[in-house]
Amino acid sequence: MVNRVLVRPLTVLTLSALAVAAVVAWHGTAGQNDPNRKEWLQLFNGRDLNDWVIKFAHHDLGENVNDTFRVEDGLLKVRYDEWTTFDREFGHIFYKQPFSYYMLAAEYRFVGVQLPAAGPTLAWAIRNNGLMLHSPDPKTMLKDQDFPISIEVQLLGGLGDGKPRSTANLCTPGTHVVMNGKLHTPHCTNSTSRTYDGDQWVRVEVLVHGDELIRHMIDGQTVLEYTKPQIGGGNASPTDPAVKVDGTPLTAGYIALQAETAPTDFRKVELLNLEGCTDPNARNSKTYFVKSTASMCRY
Repeated sequence: MVNRVLVRPLTVLTLSALAVAAVVAWHGTAGQNDPNRKEWLQLFNGRDLNDWVIKFAHHDLGENVNDTFRVEDGLLKVRYDEWTTFDREFGHIFYKQPFSYYMLAAEYRFVGVQLPAAGPTLAWAIRNNGLMLHSPDPKTMLKDQDFPISIEVQLLGGLGDGKPRSTANLCTPGTHVVMNGKLHTPHCTNSTSRTYDGDQWVRVEVLVHGDELIRHMIDGQTVLEYTKPQIGGGNASPTDPAVKVDGTPLTAGYIALQAETAPTDFRKVELLNLEGCTDPNARNSKTYFVKSTASMCRY
């Protein structure tokens, strides 16, 4: 009788130990950091916009005008089905925290047609969206400000007319960059990407090393590259002069997605932080970090 009582708990303990061993074998030693495993942060969680802040021109911070930014079917959608007029109310949705050294990736597609109320003067905004980088805190934007001071990775869709229309271009609202060793002041510069017509999904990646390097990539291929982003120039108005100090290097900032009258879907917006602890003795060190920050180490 005693033996029968002991057999069951011993069996349970043996099976539990085997289960733990299997988990450890699959994931590595329990609690151990894998310094080579990339840890992507999902900026868009597929469920809601709780980690984001919205700002539309002529509207207060936090107002989601006409439910333009929404989450449906696991997608972050930009929609204009509730708009009947448009007074250059360009919108941006900002992730809650700034970054400096990172790889940003977004998977997007253009759907439907442009908001009719946009009119012919905004023909440039057809199938047009963007990833805004290195922006100051959205709280610093004036109520009527149209675009955040930022570096824009411009996303364009083909118009189906057989003419080339590249994506992952560069636009510079309130900023300049250095390209080929010289200050580059044109507002928009085309990349070398091919044209993406229709409603196909496109993955764009942007490598950002503070103000040392920004590289746009499509399908894993570099299509545009520049350095030294800085405040300067126009195409963001009106701005607070205390914020727009020309010549100020842009070494870090907030990331935003646009609403420029073109219906757009995002199924993924993710970021690989490239700044952190590189001490191999720390429990959170990573070999792929390019900027070492000792204060971020955990032991």
